[in-house]
Amino acid sequence: MTSTRYDGDSWDVASSVGSTATMAAVARAIATRADPALIDDPFAEPLVRAVGIDLLTGLATGEAPPDELVEQVWIDLAKVRTKFYDEFFRDATNAGLTQVVILASGLDSRAYRLAWPTGTVVYEVDQPQVIAFKTRTLDDLGAVPTADRRVVAVDLRDDWPTRLCAVGFDPSRPTAWSAEGLLGYLPPEAQDRLLDTITELSAPRSRIATENRPNPRPGQEDTTKERLHRISERFRTDDFAPDMARVRYFGDRNEAAPYLADRGWTLNGISVRDLLAANNLSPLQDDDMRMGDMVYVSGTLDKTRN
Repeated sequence: MTSTRYDGDSWDVASSVGSTATMAAVARAIATRADPALIDDPFAEPLVRAVGIDLLTGLATGEAPPDELVEQVWIDLAKVRTKFYDEFFRDATNAGLTQVVILASGLDSRAYRLAWPTGTVVYEVDQPQVIAFKTRTLDDLGAVPTADRRVVAVDLRDDWPTRLCAVGFDPSRPTAWSAEGLLGYLPPEAQDRLLDTITELSAPRSRIATENRPNPRPGQEDTTKERLHRISERFRTDDFAPDMARVRYFGDRNEAAPYLADRGWTLNGISVRDLLAANNLSPLQDDDMRMGDMVYVSGTLDKTRN
């Protein structure tokens, strides 16, 4: 059973925050089958299968149709989100960056499926149980990383920079950072510390990609929680009890884009609404969670170190 978040809580790929990574992989597996020209994640399905939750396995493999369980909007969002981050990393490495850090890597398989330039080092940072599961599962599949993959099995609320540097990360070299689908699962002050730490560890010309979610309007969070509760109930089975509202942190926080801009990052952004339109996907309907207003941002650190 999923419980409310607390300081020091942990998870695997079938519980708490980890279950959201598995559900995201389900959406990527469905999207890959439906639209391989837009998203190609061949490892999403076998990773979900290895988690061992029958309902999610059926959805990921296509044995169970999404129907009302996985709304088309979530599949489309998986398409544009995956494409955004894939293109971010391609652009960064094509520009000569050879050091990549994927924060809260979850069941992300980019270290195995993207065509990284020779010499690229990809650091994956996540909970020890999550890292161990993904590494073991992909090893069993015979999958081979397409870059020099180095894992950092640590909670992002702990001293992850020390662990990152211990496996070879060099803060004097430009880095491509991603914080994909992460910030809402951190308390506001932890989000600020994370963005500050990324900036401190970044040499000039480093790049970053993340999401900027606008602060809620009055009453909006109640609507969002109720919608997330309804989604969670649809997925509830004997061996799976997600509670998508409880694993997130609500309340006002610093928006990521202006916060990073104040620290020397020059950013560009595109809203979910515009990403859907740019990829010829259906517009959002009844967007009571304001998903369309979320902006995917990426940019470069131009300010020299103090």
